[in-house]
Amino acid sequence: MGRGKIEIKRIENTTNRQVTFCKRRNGLLKKAYELSVLCDAEVALIIFSSRGRLYEYSNSSTKSTIERYKKACANSANSFIEINSPQYFQQEAAKLRHQIQILQSANRNLMGDSLSSLSIKELKQLESRLERGISRIRSKKHEMLFAEIEFMQKREAELQNENMYLRMKITENERAQANIANAALEALPTFDARNYYPINMFEAEDNYDHNQDQTALHLGYEGKGEQDARDVL
Repeated sequence: MGRGKIEIKRIENTTNRQVTFCKRRNGLLKKAYELSVLCDAEVALIIFSSRGRLYEYSNSSTKSTIERYKKACANSANSFIEINSPQYFQQEAAKLRHQIQILQSANRNLMGDSLSSLSIKELKQLESRLERGISRIRSKKHEMLFAEIEFMQKREAELQNENMYLRMKITENERAQANIANAALEALPTFDARNYYPINMFEAEDNYDHNQDQTALHLGYEGKGEQDARDVL
């Protein structure tokens, strides 16, 4: 389990406050020593406890470090007074050019160029930096791919639903057209035999016999007249 966060405020309990002071003082002195050794920096640390006790650390001399601090503050004050002078702008331009050169060199190193001037430690740092960058790039690529796949799956589901809806509408339209066609067929008049008068064969035969009798009578009359005429002769 990790250590919990401690609220930064004054410790009211005197005993706890004294214990915390001792622990953190030793840790601060240790950090100052490590900074001076690892980075070859001039470090001067001065601590006064709540009881007025002095604790200090310096890798050279505390007094010389303080004098150097005073001179640096004086120089910074003078430079602040002459902030608009041409010399100030020249210094700033030189700083910017130096930063640009550093950035260009780092960019070339990232591209795999100008590696001959780097030490083993710098090469290892560059390698770990590139690995972290590649890991972040791959993570971002996978995130984008997963998002694209999820979007395509949602789009596929939407298209399937739309396709089903269109099929249902087509089926409904076909049924409606079929119902309209059936209704039109039902509206047509139906054939009823009672509306027609077929030829009665017996009536036709009676008409034929009546006409035949009339013809026979006519022919018989004419025949009788001829017979009477022959008899007179």
